[in-house]
Amino acid sequence: MSSFSPIAGLRITLKFGATVFGLSAVLLALMPNLFLELLGLSTDTALQWSMRMIAITLIALTGNMLVVAQTAPAYGVRRAAIVMLIAATGLGAVTLAIPVELNLFTQGYAAIGFGFGAAYATMLGMDYRSR
Repeated sequence: MSSFSPIAGLRITLKFGATVFGLSAVLLALMPNLFLELLGLSTDTALQWSMRMIAITLIALTGNMLVVAQTAPAYGVRRAAIVMLIAATGLGAVTLAIPVELNLFTQGYAAIGFGFGAAYATMLGMDYRSR
């Protein structure tokens, strides 16, 4: 009988999160005005360039998440998961704090961040209890 490994779960969560961030990076790089519109923000040129700069950062984060998920020992996976727990939960909170009227997209985007935060917290808790 095989048992579920929380570290394996964290690796899967990191890979899935990297996929979501990678897709977000492509959207931000190629269509920053669409993303800004969906968030209910101004689509001026300066903000579009800011979104493109964030896309480059997300590409780096995507790569790091994949490398950790595929090659890091359990210790490294745990540490990366703690960082991503903070980042994902923070992204959800900041999304809800955008100074515009909340819409379905902003609520969904925040829910994705909180969902990843919850996944990391759950797996980290399971890992802590199993040691």
